[in-house]
Amino acid sequence: MSRKGCLGCSFPVLIVIIVVVLAVGIVSFLSGALGKAMVGDVGLPDVFTVDSPHVQLPAEEIFHIGGFAVTNTLIASWITIIVLVALAWAVTHRIKLIPTRLQNLLEFAIEWLLNLCTDVAGEKNGRRFFPIITTIFLFVIMNSWLSLIPGFGSITYTVAEHGQTHVLPLLRGANTDINFTLALSIVSFVFVLYFGISQSRLLFFKQFFNATRFNQGVGQLVRGKAKSGFGSLFFGGIDLFVSFLEFISFCIRLVSFAFRLFGNMLGGEILILMMLFLMPFLLAIPFYGLELLVGAIQALIFGGLTLVFATMAVTLHEHEEAH
Repeated sequence: MSRKGCLGCSFPVLIVIIVVVLAVGIVSFLSGALGKAMVGDVGLPDVFTVDSPHVQLPAEEIFHIGGFAVTNTLIASWITIIVLVALAWAVTHRIKLIPTRLQNLLEFAIEWLLNLCTDVAGEKNGRRFFPIITTIFLFVIMNSWLSLIPGFGSITYTVAEHGQTHVLPLLRGANTDINFTLALSIVSFVFVLYFGISQSRLLFFKQFFNATRFNQGVGQLVRGKAKSGFGSLFFGGIDLFVSFLEFISFCIRLVSFAFRLFGNMLGGEILILMMLFLMPFLLAIPFYGLELLVGAIQALIFGGLTLVFATMAVTLHEHEEAH
């Protein structure tokens, strides 16, 4: 029987792994900004060096179609769509009774999202909300994860403008573009608005303009009931103020949705760039794992909040009917 070392590996294999890790760690340290500041430049090839990160908030324009600017984040979002469509086709065009690993993984994700929707919104509304919630979740998480592929932002495109050439990254994570996150927030906003109006009709807008007690107070004053009339006017004014705050809160979701996703994804990308600059390869690996988790959490938050707000919008009608 062969002697085992650690974690089921033989001692020679374990020694090779330790040597490789140490070699990568030493090269990472010496080629990064941290090592150069402490030891100096030891003359390693440029392939091991990461340039100083350049952070730019607006997405770079790659080319134009007429008057429409095509940015690197737009290209990345279309790549995400192509990947999602390809995955769906690869799984569904040959569905087997005994699922493959890919089919089993996708079925597990879809079933989990369906259970989440039905648990929050009920069986009927959950199935109605399921397609848009699943689309938002998969789109956001795939945008996040694709941008973590090594080399994703290293593909460059040269643009000639005003006699000067600019080297721009051809691809950039779509979630790091405020225009994209705002557009996705508008989709979520319209989705909630549509189901709220379709379920409650004009009653949906009552929460934004609740003048029932105020109108009652005016009627009581006209009929000469001064005491009760002024009381209804006072509380009616409070109702109007609260409904105005509710309207502001409803509209501010656009901003909060957009900036939450944009801020977290852009911050994560900057963090990874800084770690690659300070110590390439080794130091950035734990942060790649962290960003995988953050991308999944942000997708769940975006889709989950949309689901909750849609549920609140349709249950308003049921609550009014119960009263």
